[in-house]
Amino acid sequence: MNPTSATRSVDLNSDLGEGFGAWKMGDDNAILEIVSSANVACGMHAGDPHIMARTFSRAKELGVAVGAHPGYPDLWGFGRRELPFSATEIEQFVAYQVGAAKGISTYVGHPITYVKPHGALGNLSQVDETVAGAIVRAIAAVDRELVLLTFPDGHATRIAKEMGLRTCAEIFADRAYTAEGRLVSRKLPGAVLHDCEEVAARVLRMVHAGGVETMDGTLLPMEIGSICVHGDSPGAIQMAAAIRTRLTEAGIAIKPFA
Repeated sequence: MNPTSATRSVDLNSDLGEGFGAWKMGDDNAILEIVSSANVACGMHAGDPHIMARTFSRAKELGVAVGAHPGYPDLWGFGRRELPFSATEIEQFVAYQVGAAKGISTYVGHPITYVKPHGALGNLSQVDETVAGAIVRAIAAVDRELVLLTFPDGHATRIAKEMGLRTCAEIFADRAYTAEGRLVSRKLPGAVLHDCEEVAARVLRMVHAGGVETMDGTLLPMEIGSICVHGDSPGAIQMAAAIRTRLTEAGIAIKPFA
């Protein structure tokens, strides 16, 4: 769904539940007051059953939609490193994580409605057909009613549609884009954006224009159904609030896509 249509709405999501045991990442309770969808870590790049249950429960209280946020089994690297798993291994660890999220969310009475791959796994699903196919097959095997939240122009979106799964196109508020529509590597300067008001203004421009602004200053047409603010970024709460305020003041409602 593109918010430039008559519905004038868009989803605002964040990656949450990314602590582990006694270790905390970000202020999930504060972010949940702002976003309309929460992507909850499933225990492999971050998260554990207790954090998942608390996050799903609080999202239920606030009317925030929830989804599984599976990543590479890589606590040490926070799921942001590309690891040499086979397609079958990826299918199995994604199915494992989606199943865990489905189980815990059902346990608290607020079932997941979508899946958003995390970090390196998600980035590869845009450009690597093997990885993308493994992710989509895993989702389909667990629950074909789940929506895939991912890049609008990647292999995962195409494969999901070919397999009859619903998709939602996501852009990133706080990340820079290359001229090809890929996220700029976090290893490069300027990859992550930090100024809340500048990011909010940029998001509004992109929503109105129906595309993303690239690092070279051009607009790349792209479907926008959901906007992600990373919950682990410094100033994430202020940034999410600024984006929500800027969009709602422009008459664009913040609503879950699923």
